[in-house]
Amino acid sequence: MVALETPRLILRRWREEDIAPMAAVNADPEVMRWIRDGSVRDEQQTRGGVQAWESEWESQGFGLFAVEIRSTGELAGFTGLSVPDFLPEVLPAVEIGWRLGRSHWGQGLATEAAAAAVRFGFEERGLERIVSITQVGNDASERIMTKLGMHPVRETVNPTYGRRVRVYELSSDQYVTTTR
Repeated sequence: MVALETPRLILRRWREEDIAPMAAVNADPEVMRWIRDGSVRDEQQTRGGVQAWESEWESQGFGLFAVEIRSTGELAGFTGLSVPDFLPEVLPAVEIGWRLGRSHWGQGLATEAAAAAVRFGFEERGLERIVSITQVGNDASERIMTKLGMHPVRETVNPTYGRRVRVYELSSDQYVTTTR
């Protein structure tokens, strides 16, 4: 079982007891504002998502981590790596993504978690490049991407939802250069 630790977080695989708190994150319209079409998700949809994320771990050797606050054991949300099938024009690619509950915003936790997942992708899984995709206007996510050392490479439209997205990228060579 893969688990990563940072000063404030534990990134780990999913457990049954994570479903309800993740469903609460997914039920918040402000959290979901920049996700797909902006719709919230219920507990059944969240369970399906967690099952899909766990399947990706089995098939790809990477996936989305449950993000736990070390000091309290509380589930904050997720971060990790996935294949962005929803945007075929960037494939083949692996995407870094994150989603935290609102009570965890503005503390640097998403950046801390995402940096650990990027390190895992490059150093443990040998990825050549990692992308991150956000809807145009989601400035908070773009700030995290920049903090990770990523740079914008294209703007396009999500073919399913018709929303404009910006794609950021970080190569393994750039990662090595920025971490030395």
